[in-house]
Amino acid sequence: MSAFALCATAIVVLALLWEISIPWFDRRREERQYRRARGQAGVAYDPGRERRAEQRARELLKSCVNDEEWGMYRDLGFIRVWGGQEGRGSSLGRRLQGLDYAYLVYPHKPIVAYLTQTNELLNEYCVEFPDESRPYGSARLPASDDVLAKWMGLRADERRLITEANLHVPGRQVDPRQVERDLWRLRQWEQERMARAEQSPVDTQPRAAGKLDS
Repeated sequence: MSAFALCATAIVVLALLWEISIPWFDRRREERQYRRARGQAGVAYDPGRERRAEQRARELLKSCVNDEEWGMYRDLGFIRVWGGQEGRGSSLGRRLQGLDYAYLVYPHKPIVAYLTQTNELLNEYCVEFPDESRPYGSARLPASDDVLAKWMGLRADERRLITEANLHVPGRQVDPRQVERDLWRLRQWEQERMARAEQSPVDTQPRAAGKLDS
């Protein structure tokens, strides 16, 4: 048999094999599409899942921060964390050389540092704490979990947090006018809180079992 005949035979055999294999490839593709569709249907979006996750996050945040910080977050939507709580061991504390400063911690926004005596804005520190499991359709943590993670980072290791954060000048991501309004709201909130504390008599009666504060 000549080489030409062998080549022709091989081409015919390959063509037959291709014709036979096409239905197999089609079935495999259809099976993959079916399994993918079933998998997506098995994890249908739950519109209440994120709301429940945020409610759990708020309860956890409330259990970790003090009463003033919780009231601040509940009423204002952010928490003030005083700087230099590690004996001014942070680089920012050393640079300020004894001046009092603090941070405003917002959910899903950079941390804003400012001087407490003059309200001068210092820096923005962009940090992210992604939800690696992504159970809610988003890589972001629930808002209250994000605030708690920043709060814990500042309280536990302020220097490390601000050193590893992306440093920006004020106004890069958070509108300075919003920060000014928030500082004014914070000042009003503290004054009202102090006035209520002075007017309210000290509650010396034990709290009834099972009754929670509103």
